[in-house]
Amino acid sequence: MVLLMVAESVDGADTGVAGNARLTGVTAAVLLIALAIEGVTVLDVQQMIVVHFFVGLVLIPVTTLKLASTGWRFAKYYRHDPAYRRKGPPHPVLRVLGPLIVLSTIALLSTGVALLVIGPNSSSRDTVTTLHQASFIVWVSTMTIHVLGHIRETYSMTTSDLNPGAADPIAGRSARRLAVAISIVVGLGLGIGSLTWNHAWKIRSDQRQHAHADPQAAPGGG
Repeated sequence: MVLLMVAESVDGADTGVAGNARLTGVTAAVLLIALAIEGVTVLDVQQMIVVHFFVGLVLIPVTTLKLASTGWRFAKYYRHDPAYRRKGPPHPVLRVLGPLIVLSTIALLSTGVALLVIGPNSSSRDTVTTLHQASFIVWVSTMTIHVLGHIRETYSMTTSDLNPGAADPIAGRSARRLAVAISIVVGLGLGIGSLTWNHAWKIRSDQRQHAHADPQAAPGGG
């Protein structure tokens, strides 16, 4: 939030709006890359459970940064800030989907973390897994529309802010880059930390892989 406030105080309110939009765009671009990797793991999550957890944790701080930037715009708009009012709201469809995206994102990430913490042998695993899968269905449905609605804007904002030779630099670009970089580093730290937490899940994945290769050696239970 400090970054967003500073961005608005440097060159005026309208510059702050543009800086907020570019922070949102760059963060969204990073998320798209990470989500593409996570999407690959969903194709065979049992075999790629370690990578699935790793990327999921990387997503948390980056997603938090994006929620902060979009939440800032939301708050300023509905508090009738003149500059954000001039920019106007998103498309009505995207405005309606916004709360669903936020809630399903929080549910998806929190249940994913819960699964990592409780492990595959917990009595509540099936319940949490069901909630995780249900939130994923809601999330992927709404997020697909969200991405399609913002893809051109995201590309424009990202290329404008990351290109050193951009003709229209907006004040605060270094701070925005630093914020995104910090969120990525923190996410990588969480992901690396997960490698020491998920032994039970890795063992379960190895057992399933071995059982698939040799059905007679399959262990009992789910």
